[in-house]
Amino acid sequence: MCQGVEDVYRTTLPQLSGQVFLTDSGLETDLIFNGGFELPEFAAFVLVDDGRGTAALDAYFRRHVDIAVQHGCGVILEAPTWRASRDWGSRIGYPPAELRRVNNAAVGLLSRVRDDYRDAASSPVVISGCLGPRADVYHPAERMLEEEAEDYHKEQIEVLAATDADLWCTR
Repeated sequence: MCQGVEDVYRTTLPQLSGQVFLTDSGLETDLIFNGGFELPEFAAFVLVDDGRGTAALDAYFRRHVDIAVQHGCGVILEAPTWRASRDWGSRIGYPPAELRRVNNAAVGLLSRVRDDYRDAASSPVVISGCLGPRADVYHPAERMLEEEAEDYHKEQIEVLAATDADLWCTR
């Protein structure tokens, strides 16, 4: 376990218990069409550096937790880190140190949301660090070999492992 990381559900994921869980629903699409945001390369992580963007992210995730609480189910919140990886970050001007910072900030935002719902025992809030594809998923230039994929995603996984994320997965 990484020092300073709060292990809320990392060792026992509540969604494996058979309880119903809600997930969030199309973050980038919602931000573009309902929030009026322009997301370079469909990258929502850029909003953690913007006051209005951070408020929109916070509101989006709280809406989902509120629905879960209302219905007595759990919720899995996926960090806005889908494009916060080496190749996508470099396309929009984020060097490695900045990518580490925004991955941390994105999970930190979700951790603060979760903290506000700790009393809702029937609605556990699980934080997922989201890993996106290396290339455009709809027009992949070429597939990575298993070793290449492991090497590519390792950087972001190591950053997410040092946060309060309970799990990390690809979308």
